[in-house]
Amino acid sequence: MEKYFLAIDIGASSGRHIAGWVKDGKIETREVYRFPNGAAHIEGHLAWELDRLTCEVEKGIDEAVRCMGKPESFSIDTWGVDYVLMDGEKEILPCFSYRDSRTEEAIREVHKVLPFSTLYKETGIQFQPFNTIYQLYADKMTGRLDHASDFLYIPEYLTYKLCGRKSHEYTIATTSGLVNAYTREYAPDIINALGLPDRLFHKLEAPGTLAGEYRGIKAILCAGHDTASAVEGIPMDGSFPYISSGTWSLLGVKTEKPVIDSAGELSNWSNEGGPGYIRYQKNIMGMWVVNRLRDEISRGRPFEKIIESARNSRFDETVDINANELLAPESMKEAFDEALSMKAAGPGDYFRCAFRSLALSYMNALQELEHNTRRKYDRIYIVGGGAKNEFLNELTHQVTGKKVIALPIEATALGNQKIQMEAANEL
Repeated sequence: MEKYFLAIDIGASSGRHIAGWVKDGKIETREVYRFPNGAAHIEGHLAWELDRLTCEVEKGIDEAVRCMGKPESFSIDTWGVDYVLMDGEKEILPCFSYRDSRTEEAIREVHKVLPFSTLYKETGIQFQPFNTIYQLYADKMTGRLDHASDFLYIPEYLTYKLCGRKSHEYTIATTSGLVNAYTREYAPDIINALGLPDRLFHKLEAPGTLAGEYRGIKAILCAGHDTASAVEGIPMDGSFPYISSGTWSLLGVKTEKPVIDSAGELSNWSNEGGPGYIRYQKNIMGMWVVNRLRDEISRGRPFEKIIESARNSRFDETVDINANELLAPESMKEAFDEALSMKAAGPGDYFRCAFRSLALSYMNALQELEHNTRRKYDRIYIVGGGAKNEFLNELTHQVTGKKVIALPIEATALGNQKIQMEAANEL
């Protein structure tokens, strides 16, 4: 077996271990392990089961070794914003999920001290109620920071549990709303104004940094935010818009410098970190709504049949797919019913409505992107699970007028592996 590198890519609904190796100048991949993921109800909140996550990561590495021998290295990427508070070597639990509603009061208190426009001018990060800045302030308000010595984003925590070293990686830190977009380090003026303890914030490390070893296997920091790794994994000539389509849709373009102005603030665009560039992007709704609808009204039905039912439907009403009411409703079907003026007759109508609404949200975001960057684009790249949805791709082409290049590849794993390979001088 050729020398290979192991990408551990964990999303909010599933995780996978994917082996990658170079053959004829290209990266070949093989999935060796997959496991379900999801937040659990713990002490009245949505939180992550850290022991189970750590166990699944270890089991996947063991399976990779069993199947293919030891990898040259491994690296972990996950969703952004969420973290584990640490008191020395001990976790301060629970580890809250970004979908928990605990930040409502914290948002108001943060903005009393630092209005969002002030935050945006320095960080360039779009407003999301779950941004780390609001989560940490909620922890401050409840006293959870009193004994915290550190905090680790989820990929940093999992790497620490395996290797024993606490790392602080740049790309995932930029999801916090606490990193200066120009210096690419934590912003001390924001931290001090909010009264957050200085001891929590460390110098940020670049993707490609050695993080330690686990059973003789090197651990490398990739772009720890899964979207950052996904963008790095897109085989793209030039700089064109992309959609990383999964639970969320991340639509954006790579830029050399931050794009921070009133237009970006008003339309809620982010300047998040990439390996040597900025990802000017917007976090919009993704396949979350479709998956929730499927759980309620088409559980167990093959996805191909769901798409076929949407194609056959003639239901033309749409909803604001990014409305707060669709973020985490108890019933997604009922949330759609509330938003629609006409009654959907069956599953096909709901799914057609969801797909058309997603395509329209892509169109609106692309129009904002072209306005804010003062550039016109003739194509858009779509990667991730949503790239396999030909119907949604067709709708996106129809409403945007852009050439849609759908790449149903594990772009996140490819970007993760690319960074490992570059660190090992294999690319």
